[in-house]
Amino acid sequence: MSDVVQRTLSALPGLLGQPEPGAGLGAGGGGGAAAGGGGGPGRGSATSRLGGLIRSITALTSKHGLMKECMVRLIYCEMLGYEASFGYIHAIKLAQQGNLFEKRVGYLAVSLFLHENHELLLLLVNTVVKDLQSTNLMEVCMALTVASQIFPREMIPAVLPLVEDKLQHSKEIIRRKAVQALYKFYLIAPNQVQHIHNKFRKALCDRDVGVMAASLHIYLQMVKENASGYKDLTSSFVAILKQVVGGKLPIDFNYHNVPAPWLQIQLLRILGLLGKDDPGTSELMYDVLDESLRRAEINHNITYAILFECVQTVYTIYPKSDLLEKAAKCIGKFVLSPKINLKYLGLKALTYVVQQDPNLALQHQMTIIECLGHPDPIIKRETLELLYRITNGQNVAVIVQKMLDYLSQSKEEYTIINIVGKIAELAEKYPFCLCWNDDTNACSAWSYFLQQHLKQTLPSQAFT
Repeated sequence: MSDVVQRTLSALPGLLGQPEPGAGLGAGGGGGAAAGGGGGPGRGSATSRLGGLIRSITALTSKHGLMKECMVRLIYCEMLGYEASFGYIHAIKLAQQGNLFEKRVGYLAVSLFLHENHELLLLLVNTVVKDLQSTNLMEVCMALTVASQIFPREMIPAVLPLVEDKLQHSKEIIRRKAVQALYKFYLIAPNQVQHIHNKFRKALCDRDVGVMAASLHIYLQMVKENASGYKDLTSSFVAILKQVVGGKLPIDFNYHNVPAPWLQIQLLRILGLLGKDDPGTSELMYDVLDESLRRAEINHNITYAILFECVQTVYTIYPKSDLLEKAAKCIGKFVLSPKINLKYLGLKALTYVVQQDPNLALQHQMTIIECLGHPDPIIKRETLELLYRITNGQNVAVIVQKMLDYLSQSKEEYTIINIVGKIAELAEKYPFCLCWNDDTNACSAWSYFLQQHLKQTLPSQAFT
């Protein structure tokens, strides 16, 4: 056990002001360490100290104020990787019976200790129901927070009507947490929240920006599953993005002078899904995408992320030549940038758009090949993936030779297997462009080479 947790557990009796539990620790050897100083024979092991903590918690079951202090230390022990399952039931009791501050610590401990399928979580359902009906805003917030983090699937009907009612609450923080709880319910049991889609639409148009932003999580998930069912909301999403890009949101949502960047990214992803293969829907978003590309010019990582999402959206929706040209310029700047992060973004963007516009990748073909000599292994790996996607009958020989060169230097088993598979596919796809010997079939030559290379590179057990 680390010195930090040893000191924490050693100081537990003094912090709690309970000599009896402290005596228990001393009996296990911890008291001897305190009295004797160094690591003599009286110094207890980590296991005995944890046992002392168990006895301390057992002795304090009726004293919630001191139990709160123990619970904080249990959280710390679990963070360090030590099992503290003996305290799970006490965390639930603290959430059920403690005062406001103790209840908060209990809820926090439960959310960290348990998962949504844990059997003890059923004991917390009645407490959550009671707190959702409370007139105290803090208790309602804590109950909604737990419901949005861990809640058993089979118990959702017990709290769903109460969470729905909170969408009409006068306090925006309650409405926001209610939307987050419903998002969690949608992820684990979508059929149980199908009947409240109209309330999701109200949340999208909520006067509070936080509530609206929370509803975008639900809509992004629903649009991924059924884009055609939400095309009528395209104008709403476009209007929201225009307000965000135009800086109409409160300054609290800005990050490095960029207006609500994560909100922009979510909206761009939603618009990309809605506009795919749909000229009419795509027409509604051309102007706001153009504005997003124009405004995201600040040299900061978050603006690069927005530009990347813009490029993906532009190439996902029904194409427009002007937007494609501007997106291509952004990709070119990324690929040619000396910064590793931007170069990676450029390669990633090219890998994504190569299916829609193969010529764009071919324009940067030599720059892409030069990236194989980059010292960063992630850049090399992404470059190989991109080269594989832009291979044609004219450049297959050059690209395969580059792959072979990289293969001869690589020592990672996953990378070797991945590249070998790509080479084999290219050999099968372009057999007459890869000439080895006049009397040898191309695929046979490839198989022979790969077998010999794998025998030299991979462990011998793979061929036994």
